[in-house]
Amino acid sequence: MSKFSERLTNLREGKGWSKTYVAKTIGLSSMQTYANWEYGRTEPDFENVSRLADLFNVTTDYLLGHKQPKNKITIQQAMDTIMSADGKEPTEHDRKIMESIIKAYLDNRE
Repeated sequence: MSKFSERLTNLREGKGWSKTYVAKTIGLSSMQTYANWEYGRTEPDFENVSRLADLFNVTTDYLLGHKQPKNKITIQQAMDTIMSADGKEPTEHDRKIMESIIKAYLDNRE
């Protein structure tokens, strides 16, 4: 099994998603196409690698076998984590405040 196939399988299983769910979510008409990627029988084109990376919230480099950069998160990832912590939807005002704080924090870390 290739590093790509292994990571794809681990990411999907880690989310508790079915192959069918992933295939439909990235716009494939056949679950078998996706399954073949996990089994290492075929490989996706660049566009589908990008769709998979977006879906699993990882880089294309990671999917292709490179190490995931440490401590590199996007503002959106941080916002999603904060918002899911208490299960309440923040107001637009709260979102703007959180986004500015997170952006300032991330800018100062680089």
